[in-house]
Amino acid sequence: MMKSITKKDFYALSATLLLVSCGNSVADIESKLNQLNSKAQALDSLVNQEVNKVNSLDSLINMESEKVKKLDTMINKSTSKFDSLIKR
Repeated sequence: MMKSITKKDFYALSATLLLVSCGNSVADIESKLNQLNSKAQALDSLVNQEVNKVNSLDSLINMESEKVKKLDTMINKSTSKFDSLIKR
């Protein structure tokens, strides 16, 4: 004949099942957090690459701006000399 389950046995079995299911949930959550962390690191790397590109472009723009300023100064000097020659 089948032995009936006592309350004590029922609680022990319930507690065991609860702990096992929580253990699986914790492992699943940890796995999801690791995946999220990996994606965040990849995104951070991509953002850093794009920021580096922007910084390089900014540096290039600054260099070209300096060249334009020098050319503008040369043109202004040449124009002044040309104007001076025309007035003579």
